[in-house]
Amino acid sequence: MQHVERVVILALDGVYPFELGMPSRIFGAAEGRYEVVTCTVDGGPVRTDADFSITVEHGPEVLGTADTVVIAAVTPARVTAALSDEVAAALAFIRPGTRVVSICTGAFVLAAAGLLDGRRATTHWHVSDLFRRMFPRVELDPDVLFVDDGEILTSAGAASGIDICLHIVRRDHGSELANRVARRCVVPPLREGGQAQYIEQPVPEPSTASTAATRDWALARLGDALTLTDLAAHAGMSLRTFARRFNDEVGLSPGRWIVQQRVARARHLLEASDLSVDRIAGEVGFATGASLRQHLQATIGVSPQTYRRTFQTSR
Repeated sequence: MQHVERVVILALDGVYPFELGMPSRIFGAAEGRYEVVTCTVDGGPVRTDADFSITVEHGPEVLGTADTVVIAAVTPARVTAALSDEVAAALAFIRPGTRVVSICTGAFVLAAAGLLDGRRATTHWHVSDLFRRMFPRVELDPDVLFVDDGEILTSAGAASGIDICLHIVRRDHGSELANRVARRCVVPPLREGGQAQYIEQPVPEPSTASTAATRDWALARLGDALTLTDLAAHAGMSLRTFARRFNDEVGLSPGRWIVQQRVARARHLLEASDLSVDRIAGEVGFATGASLRQHLQATIGVSPQTYRRTFQTSR
């Protein structure tokens, strides 16, 4: 019988309704692979940051039954450097080895509990300075959409909760299921870049050209030896203008973005095909199988063979 992963969402006072609903929507579309329940620290209703409260059916004891715990985001006015007694008591129900995930400001709860000390993590870029002041022991990366640090995962603001839930589906069951979930929810299966593209910046002039068409062009040619000169020429821009505009739009340099896309394509081929590592490397534009191994190790910390065994087995 297929194991059904239990996901328990902890809703705290001041919770954002949008972020609270994300895990139920994404995991609920994963073809019966997950059961999602919601709890509060006392089993009672919680106030949201909107003009209504939410009533749940479970108290904190249900956290002790979870395979994955999700701490939903709360309004920044509610974040603190120390846990309240009732939040600490609720978190104490979580069993050792349980996967714990935060959405947006939920990272403040994990940090206050000491779960992020010495770890890389992220949260919404708008509160990153406050987070650093409160939790200097955490290696904060405010430029990414989410951080997967094994059993602890943190995500950035708002819609990045969708990204991290899809990532968990992909990690647990492979990209084919994650892609089906994304299609059902009408969201992209894998967003480009990081938070840098969403940080407040001066609005460009309406006549400013985009690099979107060149990104599409490059995605269709990942197996080719794409250079910055090739990309800039396709976009009809100088090298300097293209690099600057690309970074403004995507939040990554063109070179880093191409590597990211090649790794993503290689992961799909490792899951969905029986092609050799060397053949996959050539298909996605890495010069050798060794290069693919190096980039995959740097990105997700495993070898192609280990990745393939894990996800082909889960499929």
